[in-house]
Amino acid sequence: MIDPIIIGTVALDSLETPFGRVKNALGGSACYASIAASFFSKPGILSIIGKDFPDEHINFLNKKGINTLGIILGEKTFRWQGFYEFDMNEAKTLRTELNALESYKVEVPEDYKNAKYAFLANIDPELQLAAVNNMKKPELVVMDTMNFWIEHKKKQLLKTIEKADILVLNDAEARQLFNTPNLVKAANTALKLHTKAVIIKKGEHGALLFTDNKHFNAPGYPLENIKDPTGCGDCFGGAFTGYIAKTQDLSETNLRKAVVYGSIIASYNAEDFSIERLRNINHEDIEKRYKEFKSIREF
Repeated sequence: MIDPIIIGTVALDSLETPFGRVKNALGGSACYASIAASFFSKPGILSIIGKDFPDEHINFLNKKGINTLGIILGEKTFRWQGFYEFDMNEAKTLRTELNALESYKVEVPEDYKNAKYAFLANIDPELQLAAVNNMKKPELVVMDTMNFWIEHKKKQLLKTIEKADILVLNDAEARQLFNTPNLVKAANTALKLHTKAVIIKKGEHGALLFTDNKHFNAPGYPLENIKDPTGCGDCFGGAFTGYIAKTQDLSETNLRKAVVYGSIIASYNAEDFSIERLRNINHEDIEKRYKEFKSIREF
């Protein structure tokens, strides 16, 4: 069974960091998230690509056990170009070509509609809402967003948040969306929007999980080798949702474990450009780093 379903972008990225550059590399929120989820579950993607999208990328996704029937074909693939300076927490955008994404209408295959779990990766909140509305009885909807949608589609964004069980956003987005410098206040405001949990990502400094009257602080993994943080937030959300889909356990304790697994996959992703590092890790690598996370938090 396909679970979870992941809606987001499939892109060709060109970027430069102080440690190298790539051109027309596989990217997009749905790609990163689905690859991350595939370590734990069998995800299906909802997105759009163009006729210029290399077949090798679809073949790779399929080899990872990712269902791509929900990827429809347009004229030209979404493309992003950007760079990072030594502050690797913030990407600078040089160029965005929406291309086929401008006319994308969500088409949910029948095989996807019975999925119990969904990750709404970064994409227009109206498309995220359409995906949820086409699911039959989802047990858990995890939603990500970004500052662009907060600035330009806040009303639609808040409407979609009402359909989400868990909201994922970074610290700057939390402050912006809820108009407060205090992350605890931002999380409590989000919890009042019918969400069961809020996860606030803090980049290299880890992530905060807020539930009713409880909170958990997951550390960032101390990486010595960081080449490209693109897609780390998407990897976090995809792995988090994939682990929940695998365990089918929505307890607060298991949510904490899912946050740690999300952080683990994101940390591996940052070690190389595009999805290259994720090609080469296995379950032994993941469990090794899980034990390291546990030791970091022991005192």
